[in-house]
Amino acid sequence: MGDTGIKPKFSVEKAHKAQLYLSHRIIFEDKLPRKIRFVAGVDVAYVNGMSIGAVAVLDYDSLRLIESQVALCKTSFPYVPTLLSFREIPSAVLCARKLKTQPDVYLIDGQGFAHPYRCGFASHLGLVIRKPTIGVAKSRLFGEVESAEIEKDVAFLRHKNEVVGAVVTTKRGCKPVYVSVGHMVSLKTAIKIVKHCTRNHCIPEPILKAHEIAATEKRKIHIVSATTKEQ
Repeated sequence: MGDTGIKPKFSVEKAHKAQLYLSHRIIFEDKLPRKIRFVAGVDVAYVNGMSIGAVAVLDYDSLRLIESQVALCKTSFPYVPTLLSFREIPSAVLCARKLKTQPDVYLIDGQGFAHPYRCGFASHLGLVIRKPTIGVAKSRLFGEVESAEIEKDVAFLRHKNEVVGAVVTTKRGCKPVYVSVGHMVSLKTAIKIVKHCTRNHCIPEPILKAHEIAATEKRKIHIVSATTKEQ
């Protein structure tokens, strides 16, 4: 499959089969250091046929920004529901590999195991870079929300008899986020980390910072493009 885990040409059916294959390689146990020092957020933006990958590394205790990286590449895969990871993986991998500070865990703006084919962007990226990852999505893609809470502000997201993730209300009065295992982390720990990394917004700080960095880069490209057209 190559460095990014995808082939140049394949059908939707083959992509779904690849996701199912990759899902069997997901590790649902904590492979984290005893003390987490650095946490990263990952986001991808799009402009003019380009993908902008952004990674922000924060100090885990203070949530202070330590390092950020961006990477641009041609968007080679169209938007297809349930196959977002194939579209976002290339730029995300490129900027993750540019980091000098190695995160202990990555928070991904997207689904992990809570996916119809059990391998969303967070899981796919974790498997490619071989790092612990957590999916933090703003909307529910898969599974039913249980009515009973397992702890304060947390309910399981279940498909039939299988727990695929959790619905976490990180901030009272705001919409919940949908947390699922990406790779090399348990759901219990994933929930704990997401809660710890949330401050004044329902979205965890590392993802907010990555989104801000990607949006800034996108605006720069817009300005350059507009200036070039005027000339």
